[in-house]
Amino acid sequence: MDIAPPFASSPAPFGLLLDVDGPIANTVTRTIEVESIVTDLVALGNTGIPLAFNTGRSAEFLQREVTPRLRDAGMDPRARLHAIGEKGGTWFSSGEPSGTVHVDESVRLPALITDLVRPLLTGRYGTHMFLDEGKLAMVTLEQSTAVTNDAYLSVQADFDAELLAALTHAGIGWIHEVYDRRFHPDEQGNTPVRVEPTIISTDIQHERSGKALGAERALELFDDDGPLPRRWYTVGDTPSDYAMADWLHERGHDVVHVDVRPVPRREDPPYPVEAVDDVEPDVAAARFLRERVAEMRLGS
Repeated sequence: MDIAPPFASSPAPFGLLLDVDGPIANTVTRTIEVESIVTDLVALGNTGIPLAFNTGRSAEFLQREVTPRLRDAGMDPRARLHAIGEKGGTWFSSGEPSGTVHVDESVRLPALITDLVRPLLTGRYGTHMFLDEGKLAMVTLEQSTAVTNDAYLSVQADFDAELLAALTHAGIGWIHEVYDRRFHPDEQGNTPVRVEPTIISTDIQHERSGKALGAERALELFDDDGPLPRRWYTVGDTPSDYAMADWLHERGHDVVHVDVRPVPRREDPPYPVEAVDDVEPDVAAARFLRERVAEMRLGS
């Protein structure tokens, strides 16, 4: 069967690059709680809108919690839907056989990183976080659902400090991705590992990994399955999500970034930003998706 979407012969009016934790999956339950997110994504995908998830989540998580919901709600398997996991390190597409996952070996972390992390979880940190065993390219310590977010955040900085000390002792150069961007190069002056704390995790990743790499990966996949849209919306809930819009803007694409948790707020990006801070991130994203569905109906 020809899996090329019959509706991909002309450019769609817009495309979506979507972070998952926050905008799509609730950060407390780690599942899609707002049902209209599912139905509206299906409606958009089935009319030819290019959709890409661009997340630090694993492909295993996406194939367990996200894409089955879309499939069960009627997403056409020919839809232009791609899932970019681990900040560009893994990916799969809706038209591929179930369970297919591609890995970018150039950004896969060495097993030594995991070996350094495991001992840190034997003490007090093990009650607050766990190692995401589904990751294939990066290493993530995620908040346990058995503790509150406040309790997790109260130990995250201490954990990060011990992690950085372990990396330094092992001779691994690193950057800690906070606003002061602390770094410690290796003997060659390199910082091949980036440590990025989020509201529910600490991500350890290759220096090239990130939302910009995920955006680049998504555009490559979209370029292979049809014409690119006239404009893009990027949706996220952290400052690092702006990298999606940065990458698109720098390459001449018309882009609007939708910030569904604009605290702290990114100052003066060179493209429009829609900031929503009066509701929870997934509710804000649901509202945005409903507006896009209405836009498509008005334009039809």
